[in-house]
Amino acid sequence: MRPTPLCRKLTGLDNLFASAFTIDEKSIVFQVRPRKPKKRCGCCGAFAPGYDRLPERTWRCESYADTAVLLRYAPWRVNCPQCGVHVEQVPWARHGSRFTRDFEEKVAYLAQMTNQTAITQLTGISWRTVGRIIDTVVSERLDPNRLKGLRAIGVDEFSYRKRHHYITLVVDHDRGRVIWAGEGRSSEVLARFFALLDPVTRADIRYVTMDMAASFIKAVREHLPKAQIVFDRFHVQRLVSDALDAVRKAETRALDGEEGKALKKGRFALLKNPWNLTRKEKQKLADIQKNNARLYRAYLLKEAFAKALDYRQPKRAREALDEWLAWASRSKLPAFVQVARTIRKYKEGILAYIRDRLSNGFVEGINNKLRVVARRAYGFHSADALISMLFLNCGGVTPQPRLP
Repeated sequence: MRPTPLCRKLTGLDNLFASAFTIDEKSIVFQVRPRKPKKRCGCCGAFAPGYDRLPERTWRCESYADTAVLLRYAPWRVNCPQCGVHVEQVPWARHGSRFTRDFEEKVAYLAQMTNQTAITQLTGISWRTVGRIIDTVVSERLDPNRLKGLRAIGVDEFSYRKRHHYITLVVDHDRGRVIWAGEGRSSEVLARFFALLDPVTRADIRYVTMDMAASFIKAVREHLPKAQIVFDRFHVQRLVSDALDAVRKAETRALDGEEGKALKKGRFALLKNPWNLTRKEKQKLADIQKNNARLYRAYLLKEAFAKALDYRQPKRAREALDEWLAWASRSKLPAFVQVARTIRKYKEGILAYIRDRLSNGFVEGINNKLRVVARRAYGFHSADALISMLFLNCGGVTPQPRLP
């Protein structure tokens, strides 16, 4: 078979000619050249005259069983009017890479499915090379307009290592994807994201969903003064649930014997939704109502707060929340008195959820997916590597491997 048809059949590349090939036990090596004679700059892709010829280079294609397929070509350097002297653009690979596009797309596709160690075993490349290929594919395929046309964004942090190693991630609620991530979780980190936005985009952002992290609140109020902060319902209700659990623990410590043990075992009966209680848990709740008025009062406060957030009418929700704050403040339960102070401080951001029904649920889902990625990789030492995997899996990047 002639070299060019064989090369195109094995590699799936139609934009090259093969002049010869050699076969040994481990590889098939094709001597190739681009199909189009005009040379392009490897950086910007513009046509440019040749400058001089470089020694032969080798590019790795997809393997067949244990046989590697390699392309060899002596590229030109070109004198680009805009970029200067650079290596010419070859149609089968990205600039600066020694792997074909199809091979890199396959590696990125596998990285969405499995860990990098498994990829090294499947492809025969090093662990660090897998990471570089992921960076290359993400940087090329990531939407350059992802920071434009924003209306509602969500902000959250993710812990990727022990001893307080975090990344801050920002998602677009409308498009359902991650648009930015940075190492750390301070207001300065989030300010770096806002610095990337043009003034029109910053003015168009109407909603920012988040938890009650003071650093994020500070950054949003400084850079998006007209945006409405929407505090996530889950985190707000968790404050109340934690207050209920604090009351339960205090009552358990104050009681001895069987009564204390009964309260200790009644945690889930108190924290679960009423419609999810089992018969045994309903009986525990009834016993608490009969024997411990303080703890049952805390339970009623928890349920009343959840009901206030269920209202669809902002006016009725505000009235219910004000009634709850008054009740919690005079409940004589220190944990609820403290929570009432916190909720009163952030009341407008909590009520914004009633009006717009926005939450950080999607961001938490991204966090869970990212946790699976980190667990699959047995952790990450570098925030940059984790951010690349984050964009690959949750940033709208879709590798396109060549189908067999």
